[in-house]
Amino acid sequence: MSGRTDALIEQLSAIHPKGFDLSLDRITGLLEKLGNPHLQIPPAIHVAGTNGKGSTLAFIRAILEAGGYKVHVHTSPHLVNWNERYRLAGKLVDDDTLANTIERVASANDGKPITIFEIMSAVMFVLFSEHRADFSLVEVGLGGRFDATNVLQNPVVTAITPVALDHQAYLGDTIAKIAFEKAGIIKRGSPVAVGIQQDEALEVIREVAEKNASRLSIARQDFDFDREATGFVFQDTDGLLDLPSPRLSGEHQLANAALAIATIRLSEIEIADSAFEKAMETVTWPGRLERLAKGRITAQFHDNADIWIDGGHNPNAGEAIAEELAKQIQLSNTKLLMICGMINTKEPVGYFTPFAELDTEVLTVPISMSDAGIPPDELANHAIKAGLKASPFGSIDEAVSYAQELRQAEKNIRVLFSGSLYMIGEILERNGTPPQ
Repeated sequence: MSGRTDALIEQLSAIHPKGFDLSLDRITGLLEKLGNPHLQIPPAIHVAGTNGKGSTLAFIRAILEAGGYKVHVHTSPHLVNWNERYRLAGKLVDDDTLANTIERVASANDGKPITIFEIMSAVMFVLFSEHRADFSLVEVGLGGRFDATNVLQNPVVTAITPVALDHQAYLGDTIAKIAFEKAGIIKRGSPVAVGIQQDEALEVIREVAEKNASRLSIARQDFDFDREATGFVFQDTDGLLDLPSPRLSGEHQLANAALAIATIRLSEIEIADSAFEKAMETVTWPGRLERLAKGRITAQFHDNADIWIDGGHNPNAGEAIAEELAKQIQLSNTKLLMICGMINTKEPVGYFTPFAELDTEVLTVPISMSDAGIPPDELANHAIKAGLKASPFGSIDEAVSYAQELRQAEKNIRVLFSGSLYMIGEILERNGTPPQ
């Protein structure tokens, strides 16, 4: 990121809080001063949910681009640089354009109370309105109903990924309450694709859709998918697609891919079957159960170490990651060495519990990229409560040194950096392999 952008974000962070203000009054007022850019962006696809939002958007982007369309993409949070949040017609926004837009939005706000996320959401709408594309893909930041992105009107289609307990302090302490907040992105007459849900979440989403006269396409009811030897099949009322396995690792990515396909088909955007096939092979989404690219960290392991990263951080994510790793580890007979950092809005014991079924050792580390990191000794105690062997370390460097020594002694060890997207961002930055 440029020095200008760094300095601007630092200045704004000193003035405005980093949290969320779950109302739309401030963002609406700011956008009005900016000429209502949210009403001038290319047709939008809006995605909410607890797990898989970013991956689902990545699949939607890959499908549309394989079909020849230009798309803008807004996701959050970023891993290394703020410009990762804004992809304009296929390319990450350049530093000067981002800095100039931040300055304009901050000037329009004129120091009034607002959060950083609202400011940067307004930046997204300005960027999308001023650059040409066929579609805008917009990921919700938190919840849905009062998220700053929910000023969108008349989206082409919306999608709701699986709902789980997360951010209870903001969204409520039951699945039904959280589902109600997520379903707040549903707009009158706009169709809604729904990922696999618990019954109480699905009931709420269905009620909100009915009130808005919004057509539903529900996973395992209106569309279905299944693994095959050479890939997977997707089927809905428009027919069957025989597809290659997605590039993204994990069985849970089949569900994300299927929801993306259902979203596109429900929107009635014109797409050839060949675009769905190509998208499975070209989709990218950094930091989600992927092998760490060659860089400064991997170079510290001199034996072609099996090093992976994943930013999942809630119990459902832990379950999905552990399930996938269990299959791989059984085939390779390896031990899992987890180097983990986590922030204090998560449920560490719930995240760690699924890994107790594996031969897992946890090395807990601080997170330097967030003020909300759980101290390593406290995080290690959470891992121990979940039935894992765990030890705290004062830094990532110390944990990596220990991991190197352990690998030299035991050889068959897979290293997984995990627990937070902040953690993964720091690893990618240290490794010299930020998202492109």
